[in-house]
Amino acid sequence: MSKITITFPDNSTKEFESGITGAKITEGISNSLLRKALSVTVNGEVWDLSRPITNDAAIKINTWDNAEGKSTYWHSSAHLMAEAIEAIFPGTKFGIGPAIENGFYYDIDMGDHSLTSEDLKQLEEKMNELSKRDVPYERREVTWEEAVDYFTKKGDQYKLELLKDLKGKQISMYHQGNFTDLCYGPHISSTGRIKFVKLLSIAGAYWRGSEKNKMLQRIYGITFPTKQELDDYLFRIEEAKRRDHRKLGVELELFLLTPKVGSGLPIWLPKGTVLRENLEKFLREEQRKRGYLPVITPHIGNLELYKTSGHYPYYKESQFAPITMESGEQFLLKPMNCPHHHQIYASKPRSYRDLPIRLAEFGTVYRYEQSGEMNGLTRVRGFTQDDAHIYCAHEQLKDEIKRTVDLTQLVFKTFDMSVTTRLSYRDEKNTEKYGGNTEYWERAQREIKEVADEMGLEYFIGIGEASFYGPKIDFMVKDAIGRTWQLGTVQVDYVMPERFELEYTGADGQKHRPVIIHRAPFGSMERFVGLLIEHYAGEFPLWLAPVQAVILPITDAQIDYAKNLAEQLKIFGFRIELDERNEKIGYKIREHELKKIPYMFIVGEKEREAGTLSVRQHKKGDLGSMSVTDIVEKLKKENSIQSATN
Repeated sequence: MSKITITFPDNSTKEFESGITGAKITEGISNSLLRKALSVTVNGEVWDLSRPITNDAAIKINTWDNAEGKSTYWHSSAHLMAEAIEAIFPGTKFGIGPAIENGFYYDIDMGDHSLTSEDLKQLEEKMNELSKRDVPYERREVTWEEAVDYFTKKGDQYKLELLKDLKGKQISMYHQGNFTDLCYGPHISSTGRIKFVKLLSIAGAYWRGSEKNKMLQRIYGITFPTKQELDDYLFRIEEAKRRDHRKLGVELELFLLTPKVGSGLPIWLPKGTVLRENLEKFLREEQRKRGYLPVITPHIGNLELYKTSGHYPYYKESQFAPITMESGEQFLLKPMNCPHHHQIYASKPRSYRDLPIRLAEFGTVYRYEQSGEMNGLTRVRGFTQDDAHIYCAHEQLKDEIKRTVDLTQLVFKTFDMSVTTRLSYRDEKNTEKYGGNTEYWERAQREIKEVADEMGLEYFIGIGEASFYGPKIDFMVKDAIGRTWQLGTVQVDYVMPERFELEYTGADGQKHRPVIIHRAPFGSMERFVGLLIEHYAGEFPLWLAPVQAVILPITDAQIDYAKNLAEQLKIFGFRIELDERNEKIGYKIREHELKKIPYMFIVGEKEREAGTLSVRQHKKGDLGSMSVTDIVEKLKKENSIQSATN
């Protein structure tokens, strides 16, 4: 039998017989690793441990400690759940059942039956029962015709529809116990490794994400190897409910979502506007220091503008329909700010002496998100990007990327957010998704990697995560309960200068194309604020808090004194409210504590006579009596971004 060479993550190599499995290789390393192994990555693809490796390959053994291992475990759990569903509800039709960031789901068609919480408990019990049989997950490669025949006999139209797109491709099916599914894999070795199960929720989901298709029922679940991990996760779920920005946004009077305006179109209430304006002020000042020029562009643009950029053909399905005028001219709600900025650059001749040009805008854009995908502020149809486009010569590119990365890192440091970095490359197996030529792409991907290495960034590479016009450095923020969100991004673009024929005159007197950097540290103001609410659980640092202090007179006799105090503090720029309602002081204190106001200043007759305030701090309680001068100094020290980050 022929030999193959296996390369391990530490770049060491070893020869094996062709056809050896990941399990055998792992066993040769150690039995303890074999007990932990869930799958194996072979030349970038995640495989079952039992799948034969027949050619030279670079491999990585996946365990619960890495994302690929968890994904394998959870995808296998989705199949176990599907078997339980079929056992309890025979005749159920199955859509797709992928692993997701935390757990898995399966989309199912149960006819007239609507799932209940009691059904979920029954399914959990069945999954535990099936797990204990400890049967193997078995992969079998079949012909397209065999797969069609199987699902035709089973009567599962969803699998047959998926198979239409797979004609001519390799088809694989997986079997465990009494369940067989169309699936590419990978899966863990056997069901017995799935120990602790929790089915979390039921939702509706249009088949294949289209509102034109039938609404299926989606069951979300999660599984863990240990009970402690499950308990910890369920605790985080409860914490997520406590921090949910949709709930806190209402309680703290920050924003409004109403069907009378339209789904996914948030209205910023006065307190939310203060919060958002403080964020914008912070970034505008940092941009001013770094030489950005503020601009403002319209909310709509001529359709031809977006055809030139490529946004309309590439993202047509996620945009609102064009607006057609009587003259036949067509407009589009702005899906991106960059085509407008390119017009500013092109509005007059540019010289190499002008570069770099940094244009910045808090620009509102519009996307037609599916109704089932919208979620509070984190997924909306109208949102504002802290957008900027840097037009530079190629020799300036790496320094400009570094400056944008520095700014983005400053943003996340300011809010004490945990960040990981992804270099987002194009998928070389699906190049029709991207504009521009291969040379430009290879050059841009090489350059962002060089910058990441030179800056000492810890990063991972995401194949297929690039924009259609260029690779990106994406900043993935982990929120307070462990979920990951993509926020800030820095993108290198050689495509748009060609599409818009952007030029500058070089030192040689010749015309050259600039390179464009697209960057947005916050990403979307709506999404960022939504995550910020949850990050702080609504307990914002003083400089961000919409209301920084509330003054509470104990009786009507102190109202005039309280009003005078409020005016004095407002003169210093503090955001002060006066609560002069005829309510007991204990009631008002509890109410403002729930509203998460940083400070309460209580004034009774003793304080009025002494010209002082009794100070309470949120979550810390009574701080004693202070003079107005002391209060002003205290608030001044705390009311800065620097104090919040120290």
